Amino acid sequence: MRSVLLNGMLEYPIWLQFWILWMVVINSLSIIFLGRTEGRVVLAAWIANGIFMTALAEAVGFVRLLGISHVIFWTPLVIYLLRRRPMINFQETYGRWIAVLTVTNCISLVVDYIDVVRYMMGETS
Repeated sequence: MRSVLLNGMLEYPIWLQFWILWMVVINSLSIIFLGRTEGRVVLAAWIANGIFMTALAEAVGFVRLLGISHVIFWTPLVIYLLRRRPMINFQETYGRWIAVLTVTNCISLVVDYIDVVRYMMGETS
């Protein structure tokens, strides 16, 4: 039995499914960087986001409100990562991952904030 969240995502156009896959991959790479504080913080936010979004989808359905999960967990994560910039060497693989992850999550957050506002204004689908 598939979850409400997975069923909803499978209804998206293929390009959007690839974007979601990209977000899954880039955030899941935090497992490789558990020796670094930022890697552990990203993993914690990623797991919390996944649990919360799945539970929310089961409770309210596949609606625009699901973006609130990224707003709650990724907004503080992005702020944290931006504040850590002076301590990260962006010439290393680790720093490049942090940069790509931050940009990816910021792009997602733009869409998520818009979706949450639209939901609050009555547009659910």
